[in-house]
Amino acid sequence: QVHLVESGGGLVQAGGSLRLSCAASRRTGSPYAMGWFRQTPGKEREFVAAITWNGRSTNYADSVQGRFTISRDNAKNTVYLQMNSLKPEDTAVYYCAADGRFLWTVAPTQTRDYQYWGQGTQVTVSS
Repeated sequence: QVHLVESGGGLVQAGGSLRLSCAASRRTGSPYAMGWFRQTPGKEREFVAAITWNGRSTNYADSVQGRFTISRDNAKNTVYLQMNSLKPEDTAVYYCAADGRFLWTVAPTQTRDYQYWGQGTQVTVSS
């Protein structure tokens, strides 16, 4: 079992920045891919960004490309999402996810690809 805890969410004005963190409860030794997803009421959870265990592959949703950066620090069992130039449409609950079932060589982008999920952290971007 891997427990994920997100932090860093909050209220920010449009154009501002936030950095989200996702801390895993333990180091499993498995090559976990990790990702960020977000969800608003009435909508399906959507992909934001993902990274393979060694950081060799990253993927971003078109909507955040160039504004968000995903990174990880395996020594701290933590993945980060640096969010810059935030827009009101970025407002959502952001979820961290991890998967160690497969040896991902390309960072996975589908919710079904992930085994573990955090509880989410709210990000609100005001106009």
